[in-house]
Amino acid sequence: MPLYEHIFLARQDVTPQQVDAMVETYKGVLESNGGKIEKTENWGLKSLAYRIKKNRKAHFTLFNIEAPAAAVAEMERQMRINEDILRFMTIRVEELETEPSVMMQKRDRDDRKGRRRDDEDGLDNDVNASEEE
Repeated sequence: MPLYEHIFLARQDVTPQQVDAMVETYKGVLESNGGKIEKTENWGLKSLAYRIKKNRKAHFTLFNIEAPAAAVAEMERQMRINEDILRFMTIRVEELETEPSVMMQKRDRDDRKGRRRDDEDGLDNDVNASEEE
């Protein structure tokens, strides 16, 4: 079966619970047409590079899909109808990524950086070491 990566952007006004409900809806559409979602990543509310339909931010969600083309076409058709979906993009890939996407790795890196500074009480030891030399 073909493999796809699919990303959709939901309006900033919707709640994270409503985004989860959308994920479940589209998952049901794919499964009813013979496909399945291998991985789902919710990237959260992010700023957009430019306004889309008067929105400055959007909820980003990534799907890794294994489904026939007809199932993906039906999901996209329903996304076009939904007013809460600002944009979506589906790309056919040779193989699906098993590890977290770059966006999730970035979030993990940012979290680690924040924790390290808390442990050091806001001081960076590398800077202090270079000043002593």
